[in-house]
This record gives sequence, structure tokens and C-alpha cells, in this order.
Amino acid sequence: MARAPAQVRFPGDKNRKQRVKVRGIKQASKEIQKRLERNLEALLEDPEIILPRIDADLGRPWRDPMAYTLRSIDIVSAKRHNTKWLSRKMVKRRGDGVSRALAGSLLAASEEDWSTVSVFKNQLFGNASYLRRGNGKQGHQAAIQNHTNHRLRLLLWDEHAKAGHYFFSWEGGFVYTGTVANVPKEWVEWSLKGSPLGLQKTDHGFTGKSISEEVLKNREPTKSGWISMSFNDGTELGISAEELGQTEQPFIPSIALGMLPPRVPAIASAEWVWHPEGWPEEMALPEEGMEEVEHALNEWMSSRIPDGAIAEICRRRILSSINEGFLSRNIWFSEDDREGFLESLEGSEIEREALTIILDSLDEGVYVKEDGTFESLEERVVRVDEAACHPILVTLWKEHGVYLLGEMFGIDEDEASEIHAKQAKRKQGFGAFLRQLRESRGVDDRLRILPWERDSLPMPLSFADRLIRDSFRSGVSSTVSSTSKQKGLLQAMGWAWLVVHNKTESDSWRFDGDSKDKGGDWVPFLSRLYDEGIDLLEGNKSSTEGYKNAMMDLASACGVSIDST
Repeated sequence: MARAPAQVRFPGDKNRKQRVKVRGIKQASKEIQKRLERNLEALLEDPEIILPRIDADLGRPWRDPMAYTLRSIDIVSAKRHNTKWLSRKMVKRRGDGVSRALAGSLLAASEEDWSTVSVFKNQLFGNASYLRRGNGKQGHQAAIQNHTNHRLRLLLWDEHAKAGHYFFSWEGGFVYTGTVANVPKEWVEWSLKGSPLGLQKTDHGFTGKSISEEVLKNREPTKSGWISMSFNDGTELGISAEELGQTEQPFIPSIALGMLPPRVPAIASAEWVWHPEGWPEEMALPEEGMEEVEHALNEWMSSRIPDGAIAEICRRRILSSINEGFLSRNIWFSEDDREGFLESLEGSEIEREALTIILDSLDEGVYVKEDGTFESLEERVVRVDEAACHPILVTLWKEHGVYLLGEMFGIDEDEASEIHAKQAKRKQGFGAFLRQLRESRGVDDRLRILPWERDSLPMPLSFADRLIRDSFRSGVSSTVSSTSKQKGLLQAMGWAWLVVHNKTESDSWRFDGDSKDKGGDWVPFLSRLYDEGIDLLEGNKSSTEGYKNAMMDLASACGVSIDST
């Protein structure tokens, strides 16, 4: 018997069995089916189980959206066993959205197969499985069929919330307060107890671990500051800056997600309790700063500023509004206490002296920022983010360095510009830089005591004078290398210098015999000149006349004529 030819199947063949995966739909587990069964049975028995407690006066249905929805729910509730009517109601495009979603959910409740469910996903309110029926919004159907979820059930009322109606949901209740956010006390306490801050209840309200009941009661400022929140129901809350910075879960959303619309500023006011260290208790903080802080706290309560940043923002807004005195980070000094301000900065006395000179030159205020920049201020206030002299001087060096060198060391503008440019490139520590400069300028001042200018004498006397000057500035050892690099009479004077200081042993081979002979004759005269010069420069019992006479004798020994005047 001949075989029938093999059948060929092509893609799209209607007779071919295909497995189609529909996005957003899944097979429900037994646990999910049981939960849906419980919720839908309760819904079918009493559709009004989805309603909040009404704590507001309602208007006419054609003017009040909540009254209109309640009337529509009553109509659907009366028809909850009429599946044909529910089927028509759930696909309508017009009318109340809540009642349309309710009709679809009631129809699903009358069915028997709940093995295939849709999945609702929301970043804020979480995920939920539900039976999708009709044209009702997914969020509405998910909220109705998961009405025991205190957070998710709020989504059913999102359109009403957009119109300015308030809803509060917690595990112990669900309340509608109309267009006024009359927050229930039970909701406030439940929300605060369940917040990620681990708050504790006291006789005067709720506090974190870092805020004592006494601080909350008397609104006492702390070193780092704290936030005082007052809820509309009279509940007080105190949270420290440290606690807000350490939470893994944000505090405000933990409260806001229990209400709709999630406007915490509508149910609470916040105040930043802090003032800079040193600020007089009897003196009010600037109004402008307090207004800026109030705005920042409203932004924080609206979840637009993270918990970890709000404390620093509040502190900075207060500090930036202060227009008098001195501010070192968070410490305030009055205009009369500049010395206290300077002493609060880490650094040496010479750095503070330099900073004093710069401050004296300012015609306006200045704000030296942590990032190495500064800003001129109209008000006479000096504010620094760094509590050390060095970074402040680094920031102000470019603008005020040349003036500082002139005032502090008497350096003329050309030389000051050269020193200024070198320090800007090298960025040496200012303490060491200023000390070295002072020592160097001190040596220069001493060297001016010598009767002749450097290099003004004839050779080899000028070389001898130069060796004495350089040895006073940097030590005898620093002059040794230059003695053997000379020629003729200068080399002879170099040899005499080595003999005077017993430095001939290692460098003798560098000098010729003639230089050694001549230099040897000049040793006693150069030795006397050196002693007279060093005594004069070090302030010992000597005089310029002694140095002049010693130079005249050396000149005679060298056969050189000089003017003694």
C-alpha cells in the first residue's frame, strides 16, 4: 500500500500549533491564586470594601468627582451578579474610571479559572498580579484586586488626587479627607514608627537616637543641626543631620508613599534648628538665609533633595546670608575678633601675619571656597571653607601676592613679580616659603652694612668681598667650589681663602704653584678681613671702619689701589 506523501508546513500555517508568549502575562502560582480568590470573594460580597473612610463633606455628583465616583460604585455594586451588564460596563470608554475597573474586577470574581494573570509593575508602589478584564486602567484593576495592600490601593484614586483630593492609607485604616490634607493621627504615628530612621516616641513627639526629648521640647540648637517637623495633627518630630546621612532608605518617600497625592509639605512644616558656633543666642539669623532654608526644606519634603544632602545645604544657605564678621567653616567671629578668627586657622604665625596683611588690604568681603577659588562679596564679611592658612593663601596668592611681598618684606614691584611667579609655579608650603624669604631678606639687610657694594671693588679684592658675603649667606662650604675655577690673581685669592679656612687638603692639586705662592702671602690680610666682616655682619664688636682698614691692607698687599671712602 502506497504511503501518503509527507505534509509540508509553512510558517503562519493556521493548523500548526504555536506557543505564543504574551508580554505582561504569566501563569499564577497557587499562592497568588489563593490571594486573588480571597480578595475577589470579599470584593464580590461587598464591593464597597475598596472605599476609604470619608472624612469630608461631599458635594453634588455632577460637581464633586468623589461624589460622582461613589454614586457610580453604588450602581455597579447593585449589578455585581449581572455578568452581561458588567461585560458591557467594563468596556465603555466614557464615564467614571473607578467604576469601570470595578466592573471588570467583579466579572473576574465570577469566573472560575484564575491560573493566568497579568502583572502590574510600578517603580514606587511595587508589583502585583491581577486579572485584567475590560478597558479599566491597569493600575485601577490591580489596586481593586489587591485592596488589602495598604500602599497599592491608593492607585485607584490617582485621578482624584490629581484634582487635589487627599487619601491616607496605612495597615490600620484608609481615609479620604477631601481637598484639605487633614492628616489622621493614626496614620502619622504608624508612618513614623515604620520609617527607616528607627524613631522613638516620647511625651513630646518622635525623635531619632541623637535627639533627646529635652532638645525636641526646647528646640535647642546642636553643633551639626537637626530638622524639626510639625505635622498638621500636632505631632512633633526631631531628626539629626547625622541620622539623615546614614539611612539606606530615604525618609520622606517612606512617608509620602502612604498618601496620595504624595505631598508631604501639605501635611507638615519643617524647620532647621542650628546656628554657627560662636553666633550669639540673642541675635537672630539673617531673614534671607532663613527663607532660603525654608525653600530647601520644602524641596526636601518634596523628595527633590536627598536626605544626605539637606543638612549641608541648610548650613550653607545660612552661612552665605551672614554679612558681617568672620566665618571659618561653621564658626563665626565678630568684626572685633579678627585675632580669634586667625587663631582658629591651622598654620604658623608668619602665615597668619601674611593673611592679616591681605585682609587689611581688602576693600570688600571675600569668600574663599574649598575648591581653590574665591569670590568677592559686597558685604564686609570674610568667609573661608578651609580651616587652615595655607590653602587660603594659595587661593589669594594670584590676586594679592605681589602686594603682600611689598608690604611684608619691602620688595619692589619688579622683584616681587618675579618671586610671585616662581611661588605660583612651585607651590611651596607658605610657612616655609615666607620663613625662607624673611631669612633671606634679613641677610640682605645685614649685607648692606658692608661699606662697598657687591662687585664694586677692583679684582681680586671684589672676589674676596664676594666670598665673605656668600659665606655669611650660605656658609663657607658653599664657597669652596668657586675658588679653583678662577685664573691669575683670582685663583691666588681663592687659595688664600682655602688656607684661611683649612680647606686646602682636597683641592690643592687644582692650584698652580704661582697662585699658591701669591695667595700664601695674602693669607694674614684676608684672615683679618674675614674676621672683621663676619663680626660686623653678626653684630659683634666691630665697625665699618675696621672692615675698611682690613680691606685697605689687603689691597696694599695685592698691589691694588682703592678709595677708602
